[in-house]
Amino acid sequence: MNVSSEASNGVGVALETTFDEIHGSTYLERDSHGLARLGKSQVLKRRFGFLSIFGFSCCILATWESALSLFTEAFVNGGPAALAWGFPIAWMCSLSVYLCLAEMASIAPISGGQYFWVAILAPQKYKRFCGYLTGWLTSLAWIATLAVGSIFTGTIIQGLIILNYPDYEPQNYHGAFLAWAVIAVSIFVNTVIAGLLPILEGVILLIHVLGFIAILITLVYLSPHSSADDVFFRPLNEGNWPTQGLSYCVGFIGNVATFVGADAAIHMSEEIENAAMNVPRAIFTTVMLNGSMGWAMVLAVLFCLGDIESVLNSPTGFPFIQVFYNGTGKAGATVMTVIIILVIWCAVIGFAATASRMIWSFARDHGLPFHRFIRKVHARTRVPVVAVVVVSLIPCLLHLIYIGSSTAYNDVISMSVSGLYASYLMPCSFLLWRRITGQIKPYRSSEDRGAEMPIDRNRDPIMLHPLTLEDNGDSDILLKEQRLEWGPWRVPGLLGVINNCFACVFCVWVLFWDFWPPAIPVTAENMNYSVLVTGSVIIFAVARYFLGGKVGYRGPLVDYEVKGFTTRHTS
Repeated sequence: MNVSSEASNGVGVALETTFDEIHGSTYLERDSHGLARLGKSQVLKRRFGFLSIFGFSCCILATWESALSLFTEAFVNGGPAALAWGFPIAWMCSLSVYLCLAEMASIAPISGGQYFWVAILAPQKYKRFCGYLTGWLTSLAWIATLAVGSIFTGTIIQGLIILNYPDYEPQNYHGAFLAWAVIAVSIFVNTVIAGLLPILEGVILLIHVLGFIAILITLVYLSPHSSADDVFFRPLNEGNWPTQGLSYCVGFIGNVATFVGADAAIHMSEEIENAAMNVPRAIFTTVMLNGSMGWAMVLAVLFCLGDIESVLNSPTGFPFIQVFYNGTGKAGATVMTVIIILVIWCAVIGFAATASRMIWSFARDHGLPFHRFIRKVHARTRVPVVAVVVVSLIPCLLHLIYIGSSTAYNDVISMSVSGLYASYLMPCSFLLWRRITGQIKPYRSSEDRGAEMPIDRNRDPIMLHPLTLEDNGDSDILLKEQRLEWGPWRVPGLLGVINNCFACVFCVWVLFWDFWPPAIPVTAENMNYSVLVTGSVIIFAVARYFLGGKVGYRGPLVDYEVKGFTTRHTS
């Protein structure tokens, strides 16, 4: 079978359109060549530059906003001291993990991210299985994150209503309806006006930074202040743990959770100019900026905390709203909470974009059921519209559980932290193995590399199917193991090895403590079901792999368009 001629005849028009669009742009042409080396054609449109993807990443991480929203977890188990000291520790430890992810994003800037890296870094006999498992963990963790963000936004809106209308009686279905409204706006932005997303993220970046400055100054100026001893040295152990150290460790996950999701830029890689540099830069600058703002906001709230009992037992359901109210009154608290709602709402839009690119990429390599449907890309907008709808509908269905029981709902979506950290651990571990064994070669520029791309020509007969434009370049050609080279962005030498080792240890640490309940004695109501949900996802992925998934998923595939393009340009 002559693949190159079939590619030329079947998809020649689409191919020429794609590369004509990028002609004359050094970065875009280089990005498309780099993507071709990974076996993928340029299907999505590269809308994002550094500033816009930096805004996108900052908005998704939303550290100072999420630090306020998740204030209770670390405060109850550890107290003010656990937040004041634990936050910067979580910040630096999370940075270590994201530096490793940034290095891999520079090696292979592709929307699949973690599962693709596992497939190219793992030993040959483990590539297929580990890549498949990582793909499922990453996909479902991001969908769970979208569910968390949407219901969080809805319930904060409920808290704001309670603040202004004390007679309002909140109901679970109110929160679910508000969450559906949040997701509806997200679908609209990600499909109808997707071309405006980079501009929107730039605007939200301004709100993110200016809102932080406005809230910080207002809160510090108007609120009564606690002493430094109360902030830095006052412990709490509301979980009734036998030791204060154990309480700190359980509550520490609350600090870690504020940094989950910095890999969002990775899953947008195929829509970013100069992705091999801009994605790592966006990850690093996002974690640094958000970490510094988050720590400043945590300290400000701790100094302005006031009466702890009124804060922890706030009728709004959110301690930070009560802190705002105690310090600035109803009007000030309303304005400051609206700023937080706006940023978190926009973060949900980013969650949907990220999750959709992840499942679109995994479906492109036949990793999901109904992959032919999910991987379709809208011809005009160059957006995976079906994937956006799929990742949005699943949280909407999960919200029906919330209407019946918020406890059951929280149990189902509890894998957002553990699922993502499990997906971080896999590629970081294989990167460390490749790194210490010297299997990753020094970086070469794109001019030195050329456009070579290794192809495994041994096809599985059951995978053969006719080529159509609707397949978006679908093929049965497996990406062969490549010569691994560092990207233009990396942590060099021994420092990189040490950082990589620490990142792996920290991922294991987070996974261990994330499964602990928040208090003892453990009951059905306070049990942490994250271990059950994450374990169920792993069991499901393993079972599906051995019961038929491995027939469909064989690893990263090579698009026919890229094979034809590579053949013409290397002949």
